Amino acid sequence: MRKLPYDETCPISIENYAQKLIGKTFLNILTTSNNTIIEDTVEYGSSHENKKRKGGLGELVEECFFQYKCNNDSSADFDQAGVELKVSPYKINKNGSLAAKERLILTMIDYFKVVNESFEDSHVWHKSKLILLIYYLYSKEITNRLDYEIHFAKLFTPPREDLEIIRKDYETIVNKIKFGKAHELSEGDTMYLGAATKSASSANQRKQPYSDIPAKPRAFSFKTSYMTYILNTYIAPNVTTYEPIIKNPDILKEISFEDYIISKINSYSGKSDKELCTLFERKYNNNKAQWSDLSYRMLGIKSNKAEEFQKAGIVVRALRIEQNNHIIESSPLPTFKFLDLINEEWEESSLFNYLDQTKFLFVIFKKNNDDYILKGSQLWHIPYSDLVKDVYNGWTNVRNTILNGLQFTPKIDKNGKISYSNNLPKKHANKVIHIRPHAQKSAYLFSNGVMIGDIHKHANPLPDGQWMTTQSFWLNNDYILSQIHPKLLL
Repeated sequence: MRKLPYDETCPISIENYAQKLIGKTFLNILTTSNNTIIEDTVEYGSSHENKKRKGGLGELVEECFFQYKCNNDSSADFDQAGVELKVSPYKINKNGSLAAKERLILTMIDYFKVVNESFEDSHVWHKSKLILLIYYLYSKEITNRLDYEIHFAKLFTPPREDLEIIRKDYETIVNKIKFGKAHELSEGDTMYLGAATKSASSANQRKQPYSDIPAKPRAFSFKTSYMTYILNTYIAPNVTTYEPIIKNPDILKEISFEDYIISKINSYSGKSDKELCTLFERKYNNNKAQWSDLSYRMLGIKSNKAEEFQKAGIVVRALRIEQNNHIIESSPLPTFKFLDLINEEWEESSLFNYLDQTKFLFVIFKKNNDDYILKGSQLWHIPYSDLVKDVYNGWTNVRNTILNGLQFTPKIDKNGKISYSNNLPKKHANKVIHIRPHAQKSAYLFSNGVMIGDIHKHANPLPDGQWMTTQSFWLNNDYILSQIHPKLLL
């Protein structure tokens, strides 16, 4: 048997050898391999070129670089060292920050086996307690994914302060299966460890043990937000500073993280926004950021970068309820580009993944004369049925309207100012979401060549060559109101 160029029983030896990958493309790995496992490197390479193919690059690293045959058994990839190999993409945002491109799939969920496993004995913990993370830089400009370049190769084990949350995430997922609700699993159920869908086809279903309702196949995964935190904190040079809410991880042995943050904020219930500003020595300036800032202050955070929220993808939304129990403003979601939207499939779309993975911390203030009084807080994620029905329908209607061509109609107000309406679905067309501008100023380029505003700053192109003000989806204000616990509206 040929001697391997690393000690397969030693994690450090495996990591040291893996760092030889840094700076190499996958094509470099393939063409310099003298691995006898691969009989035809040309055919093997061509099978890995397609960017739409799921997986494969990890298999290439296993077989061409580490020189062992990829298999689907339950043991770790480097079983004698207890090391699991994961190859994952990251991206560089416009502001230069680093972000994981996607969640990290750990292992498939066997609905029948997992209900009889504790976390410590589970397959997912066996697969995640020591991971060799190999990160490559993703770029949409690169058409052949064999040309992606590897930038990081490092061992990772979840830190102590994360383990209690990961364990409780596991128990949340398993308990939902035990209640016969595997078909209702959502990544929004949990903090760091999610139950990710593994099939876009609704026809691909599996049996579950405590219900006759079939469920989609799912896999345990570390969420995209958690992988971004890992990337910036443990893998790449630490360029971001986060503040932890939990200073002592032992607290989480007695109370869940969710209950802890709710109790922290609710301890200030009954205080006005002005009283809270005085308490936290913050100037009362009545701008939108003020109420979110107070939310972080109540959690003991001076900035808006709470470590646990960054890991879990929790978004803080301070909601102001008027005296007539209405919310004036809808809630914005991230912006998108029209050309990206029309090329997405639903369960791979940015909207689906954002809402499926994101939890919102609603901090409720209710108006009383000239003040807003803190009523309390609530952790919320969108019900899975609303996501796959109402949000899907809204997303589809917007996408189809863009594909069929937008129609713009000029309108002149009494002051002679011209604005442009369009045929995108309006807010009343869907109970959950609507689409509207998400830019500081309007900007257009019409088919007749007329340009309004700075299209490169405030707009993006449509399929027909016209440009339109950058848009985003918004959660309807009345829908959000319907999701707030009634006791917080009293």
